[in-house]
Parts: sequence; structure tokens; C-alpha cells
Amino acid sequence: MSASKSHTSVRFSDWDLSASIADAISSKGWEFATPIQAESIPLSMQGRDIVGQARTGSGKTVAFGIPILENCQPTGSLQALVLCPTRELATQVSEEMRWLQGDKGLNLITVYGGTDLEKQAKTLDSGCDIIVGTPGRVIDMTKRGHINLEGITHFALDEADRMLDMGFFPDIRWCLERLTSRQQTLLFSATFPQEVLEVASEFITDAEHVMSDDLDVEVPEIDQFMVRIGRANKLWVLGRIMVNLEKDDQVIIFSNTKRMVDLLVQRLDRHKFSATGLHGDMAQNKRERIINDFRDGKTKIVIATDVAARGLDVDGVTMVINYDIPDDSESYVHRIGRTGRMGRKGTAWSFVSGEDAPNMTKIISTWNMVIEEVEAPELPDGVNRDPVRKQMDWGESADVFGMVPIRLFTPETSKLRIHDFVREQARLPDLAIGKIVANGTSAVVEIHREKAQHTIDALKGKSMSGTELNVQIAN
Repeated sequence: MSASKSHTSVRFSDWDLSASIADAISSKGWEFATPIQAESIPLSMQGRDIVGQARTGSGKTVAFGIPILENCQPTGSLQALVLCPTRELATQVSEEMRWLQGDKGLNLITVYGGTDLEKQAKTLDSGCDIIVGTPGRVIDMTKRGHINLEGITHFALDEADRMLDMGFFPDIRWCLERLTSRQQTLLFSATFPQEVLEVASEFITDAEHVMSDDLDVEVPEIDQFMVRIGRANKLWVLGRIMVNLEKDDQVIIFSNTKRMVDLLVQRLDRHKFSATGLHGDMAQNKRERIINDFRDGKTKIVIATDVAARGLDVDGVTMVINYDIPDDSESYVHRIGRTGRMGRKGTAWSFVSGEDAPNMTKIISTWNMVIEEVEAPELPDGVNRDPVRKQMDWGESADVFGMVPIRLFTPETSKLRIHDFVREQARLPDLAIGKIVANGTSAVVEIHREKAQHTIDALKGKSMSGTELNVQIAN
């Protein structure tokens, strides 16, 4: 199969599907299966557990929907459960499974929060064959006695990585532990963080691992820049970019963690920049409101994690900023692909610290990218003061042992005398002083980064061997 093809040469008619499902597929005009469908459906129809890697839009709902629908009968007894991270996805999945079953007569119920509890309870009590829902409401209804998980034989988990980002994994474990009659598990995810792999291996033994051929990505043609800067001064560079934005700009700033999203919102607010955070710990209705406001242009700057940003498909995004460099190269391409859409101009900035450098090198080599290395933008005309003050970044100046080289301009050549002088003047413990190199003109003394600024301040204006010291960071 070619990775560039959205469909394969495998026909739905090649499989022994029930008449109702085959007719429903035919009525849609579908003839050929997508890669994830072609790989997973024959295996799942044999009763195998599946761990599949596929993105939204790859046809994965049909990939897990067909085997579930084929194995369920319209008895009014709950036989299958599909868990989704959001009510929007749950609604979408249930709608697709309803038309996919054709006239088989299965009763599918969608169970998610934000709806009337009593009404939903009555619907569940009247009986159903399949539930598509979100973890929180499914657990709530189970605890209230309206859902019996013990009789379910088929279980599907959609967008597992997004579930992880939204903090749903304890809920998923809760459900899995109670699915005591489970015969088949179908797990799909766009990416596989370690936590997803751990859950997969814990609850799904001897699964078939399937990867969609459509996981290849297209690198967008936009202007890409990177600034080599320590973590302590990433906010300074961000401030420079923010103050250069134009009125119609819309920006997505990417962070690797939910905590950093919150911190960046707070820090930008402190410096008079308005930004909105977006991550999985937020309530569903709040995330929807943020995404809609961004799409309508009411919000100009959104700070988001990779998974939470999946709903931010906004054509007007003019700039993407990688405040944190992603751990995998594919995520980088997905990030920058959110700008420069529909022929518009787009720009991507990446802030690369010393610890980010290996990941950035991997990204560049993997995709054969040309990313221009530049300094932080200059302040615009009329602005003579940085919105965020630049700091001395000792972490970036230090070696792997945390030692910062400080140069003292002194004719002294005795390492012992230099060591004792620095220790006494700065009142340092011996462990804070490392290697010393002296050549009669200057001496380079390694000082632990936690004591570096204190040492420079303590030595300023002091004299050694009859010469007033000039102290600076050694290059």
C-alpha cells in the first residue's frame, strides 16, 4: 500500500459482512477500505484484540465500528461500550455507527455529561445494545445502577492519547476493571505516550498492533525560524515576538505540559499580554468556548498542549510558536501545519535551549528542513523597552555538572591561592568550586551555577596580587 493513498485496493465486498452493514456501506458509495480499516477489520472480525495507530479522519470509527456491530444483536441487553474523550466525538461516533448498522435494529445510546440525568437514566433503564460515551458520565451512571458493565463483551477506546491528556486514565482503569466479561478490546490512538502503552499492555494481552499507512505527514511550506536561548529567557524572546505582532495576527503557542500552559498564561498576563490557555484539565464547555472564540477571531493568542490543540483547525492562524520543542519530530510538523493554510502566509518560531538541541537536530534531519537560526526580533519603532526583562541564564552557561566558568583577570598563577581567595571572598563551600586554569594573565574558575551570580557580585571591586579584579563569564 502506498503511504500517500487515502484508500487501499481492498474492497468492503471482500469481507463477509452482514447484509444490513454491507448495504449501508454501499449506499454511501464506499467501495475501498482505508489503510487502518484494511489492516484491522479482518483481524478484529476473527476476535483479535487490536491496538491501532490512526488519526482522526483515517476511518477508524468504521475500523472498530464494523466488528462491534457485527458481534452485537438487537436484544436490548448491553453488549458493547465505546469510550471517547469528548461529547462531540461521542456524538460523532454514535451517529456514524447508527448509519453503519443499516437496518440491523441495534439500539445505540450516547452517554455524556451536560445532559439531564433523570432523562438519560430512563433511556438506559429501557434497555440498549451499545453505549457510546465519555468516561465520567458512564461511571456516574454505572454507580447509580443504570449501566451494568459486567455483561459487556466488546470494548473500544477511541483517541486514547487525548484521554491521557485530559486526565481520564483513572476512569478508564475503573471501567476496565469492571468489564469482567470482556472478550475483545479495540484501542485506537494517534500517538502512543508511555502511559498509553502501559495501559495497553496491562489490560490487552497478545493484541495485534496495526498502524495506518496515512500517518505520513506533509511538511508545510512556511517561514521557519529558531532562536537558541536558555529556558530562563524564552519568555524574553516571546515578549519580543508579542510586541511585534500586528492587529490581525492569530497565534498558537505550544507547550509540552499542561502546567507550563497555565504558567505561560499567568506570566504573559503579568507583562500585559492577553493569552488563553487550552489543555485537557479544563471543563469541556470551557474548551469549546475557547476554540469557538479563537475561530471567530475574538481570541488572538492561545497557549496549548499538542493533544488539546486538535480542535484548533483555524485557517486564520498566522504564527505558531514552539515555546517547548516537542519530543517527537512528527508533532513538530503537525504544530507548524496549523499556520500558512489556504495559501496564506505563515510563520513558525522555535525556542531552542541547550537541552532542546538534540530534539531540534532530529526534527531538522528527519524532515530535511531548512530552519533559519536567528536572534530574537528587534523591538519595533517607538518601543524602547523590553516587555520582559532578559535574565542571566546560568543554567545555559553551565556544563553537564552544573559548573559555570568565570574568568578573573589576574596575574596570579597559584591555583591554591586563587581557590582560597575565591572561597573566602564569596564565602563558598569547597564543593561549589571546580577546576581552575591560570596562565599569568587570567584565571578561569569553575563555580556551581547556584553560586555563580553571588560569586561575581562578591568579587567585583576586589584586588588580588595587587591588581583589581575584572570578573566575567568565560566564553
